[in-house]
Amino acid sequence: MQYNSWILGHKIEKRWTLKPADENKVSALTEALKVHPALCRLLVARGINDYDTAKYFFRPELAHLHDPFLMKDMQKAVDRISEAIEWHERIMVYGDYDVDGTTSVAVVYSFLRKNYKGELAYYIPHRYREGYGVSKQGIDHAYANGYTLLITLDCGIKSAELVAYAQSLGIDVIICDHHTPDENIPPAKAILNPKQVDCKYPFKELSGCGIGFKLISALAIQWKQPMETAYQYLDLVATSIAADLVPIDGENRILAYYGLKQVNEAPSLSIKTLKGMANFQRPMHIADLVFVIGPRVNAAGRMDDARKAVDLFIEEDEEKILALAEALQSDNTDRKEVDKNITEEALALIQGDLAMESRKSTVLYQSHWHKGVVGIVASRLIDHYYRPTIVLTLSNEKVTGSARSVSGFNVYEAIHECRDLLENYGGHFYAAGMTMDPKKVEEFTERFEAVVTRTIPPHLLIPEVEIDAEIQLSDIKQAFFNILAQFEPFGPDNMRPVFLSRGVQDFKGYSKVVKDQHIKFVVCQKGQEDVIDGIAFNMADKFPILEKGPFDMVYTIDENDFNGSVKLQIRVLDIKPSQSR
Repeated sequence: MQYNSWILGHKIEKRWTLKPADENKVSALTEALKVHPALCRLLVARGINDYDTAKYFFRPELAHLHDPFLMKDMQKAVDRISEAIEWHERIMVYGDYDVDGTTSVAVVYSFLRKNYKGELAYYIPHRYREGYGVSKQGIDHAYANGYTLLITLDCGIKSAELVAYAQSLGIDVIICDHHTPDENIPPAKAILNPKQVDCKYPFKELSGCGIGFKLISALAIQWKQPMETAYQYLDLVATSIAADLVPIDGENRILAYYGLKQVNEAPSLSIKTLKGMANFQRPMHIADLVFVIGPRVNAAGRMDDARKAVDLFIEEDEEKILALAEALQSDNTDRKEVDKNITEEALALIQGDLAMESRKSTVLYQSHWHKGVVGIVASRLIDHYYRPTIVLTLSNEKVTGSARSVSGFNVYEAIHECRDLLENYGGHFYAAGMTMDPKKVEEFTERFEAVVTRTIPPHLLIPEVEIDAEIQLSDIKQAFFNILAQFEPFGPDNMRPVFLSRGVQDFKGYSKVVKDQHIKFVVCQKGQEDVIDGIAFNMADKFPILEKGPFDMVYTIDENDFNGSVKLQIRVLDIKPSQSR
């Protein structure tokens, strides 16, 4: 990956998998739409099999969003908030310290502030002192300051005991969460979560901020306000969708589409300022929200206090916004330096240790590592050694850490099998966290390795490149790309399409290695006149394959804007000697 260019050495061969498609459906859709079969293959893979569904996909409309009152308990939530405003109660908006949590709080708090002049506050738990989700410290703070209504965002569904505690203090709780509920449902005044088994809401994969957006949409309807009063926050909703990696289909596709439109055409001053801090000039895509905006927002909670991120999003004074954005930029610079140093330390622990290099898992522990970046470091190590990875550090006299997994392997279940060695753990299929006694680290490391060795199929230890369609380089025309661009915004369940072309060769020796790391391609296919430029980052070691030719390659297609000249190019993901060589 581009941002890992400072990591040297270990190279991982990839396996290529061409996604299956129902060729009868592809043919029928090609006939109906009159476009390239490869594009129809992409649509069929996304469950789009006819003209009307394709039109719905390519032309997202805010009018297609579901009625927020279809969500279980929405009327209860709206009524309780309206009652609190009528009786001038103190209201606290409570959220998590990551991008989804801070954007959620900013959206709901900002909307309420414009409609309520009474006592309104927000609360973000401190990552290190309180940890994830609803905290007793947060509830005690609300009680001590006379708040009688607590609205949780991106958290709360797994906090049954703490919600009961709040209720015992006379604090009503409205939970807005998108995580999967446990059997023990909190005794809240209202729970907004489409993943409740008895919730009939049609779309189940909203982000935490998406749930908050549905709440303010319902309030706008109840209070007979124009929907624009809710739509003005779509840039923050899109940021949460991108950063939380929720599927970008259904309602999320509509919200992300219009949120990105706002980011690029009329962003809030906070988003505009963050873009400026990053010196970002071109139109933003979902990936840019993930890798440009997201890290700056997350850095506040990782390195210091996530309240700075909320303050940025809710502030209206331009000078204060600039100061807050500069603080986030500084936190992110510190985060990158810490991340880089720890990753280099971690790689040094593995490299040259034959026993560790041959393992099926990675578990590393150093007491001085920064807790705020261990999850990022785990992901970095997977880029380098492709296997389930846990990075641990010492915090408050306990060993704590983050796990990341490879595609197809449930790291949460593997950790669950080691639960007798842990004091606390939680997470999901691809990411998890845990806490243990320092004396248990060695035993946990060996147990986790044994579990992974026993349960992981060997092919999952080889990174996979999923290919959407095979095409000829001659197919890459502007008209083809114009339709491809309409598949955006890309993200989970609608990833940027990956193409395969076989029998490719260098064009007249024009391809070359640049900066000793990357390959600049100028390629064609045998017997064809069409030539296209491309770039492959951190693949200089594969240049001999290109020189020998012909070769097969997998790639994405985009546009390169250089000195005002825009032309199509390919971004090469991998090359292998051609099977027909």
